[in-house]
Amino acid sequence: MALSPELFSASSNLFCAEDADDVASWDDNGAADNDGEWALPVHSGDRPVAALLAAEPDHMPRPDYLSRLHARFLDAIGRQDAINWILKVNEFYRFRPVTAYLSVNYLDRFLSSNSLPATQGQNGQRSGWPMQLLSVACVSVAAKMEETHVPLLLDLQILDPRFVFEPRTVRRMELLLMAALRWRMRSVTPFDFLPHLAPALPPSASASASAASLLSRAADLILSTHRVVDFLGYRPSAIAAAAVLCAADEIADFPGGDDGDPSSHFDEWVGKKDNLPDFF
Repeated sequence: MALSPELFSASSNLFCAEDADDVASWDDNGAADNDGEWALPVHSGDRPVAALLAAEPDHMPRPDYLSRLHARFLDAIGRQDAINWILKVNEFYRFRPVTAYLSVNYLDRFLSSNSLPATQGQNGQRSGWPMQLLSVACVSVAAKMEETHVPLLLDLQILDPRFVFEPRTVRRMELLLMAALRWRMRSVTPFDFLPHLAPALPPSASASASAASLLSRAADLILSTHRVVDFLGYRPSAIAAAAVLCAADEIADFPGGDDGDPSSHFDEWVGKKDNLPDFF
């Protein structure tokens, strides 16, 4: 679906005169709540695995999205620039890993079904402000879904963005985003599957530190998938399983489950191990 350029009218009231770095302010005490601590999603663990597996295709981009990116039918460079900015903002505010993942999920799902208006700057090149506006909206909605402390819309627009948008413009884009995604904002992500990997984790309290290290490393690996476009071809459940397997392999002193091999617990989810991503 192509969105009308009128919806993104680039009039003078679209942008704020302020510099984003000047208005960026954040409660350090609130931001520090997540510092050095890996946290599960807000709704983590309250949905059975069968329900997650059945729902995950409904929260992925269209099947042809990856091939269109490879064929350059879509702006792959603009997408990656947007993802890089999203990840930096999430890191700056120390958001939960799932917030970053949701932000990119919203971005990809939107781009797979909608066309941003083509705009040109004074030099004749594409200005890129529609993608920036979409990125801000994705981060804002994801933060509202998962975070207890959400920055103001102006404060989200940090790290030298090319454009700074008025709050009312971002809110309008948020509504467009949610409507385009049919209000399915509670996406199934790899993080939803991590609590269900408990059978592969050590049951003893003495191994809790190793388990926390494994989950933290798995979260890092899951977020790193946004750097490689080919991960769009894998379901969240497969990414979660591969991330945990890789993290367990990296942590030499991590004890496996009863049989010492965590992969044995994933067969009912993803089938053969060959179906897992091998980019790790």
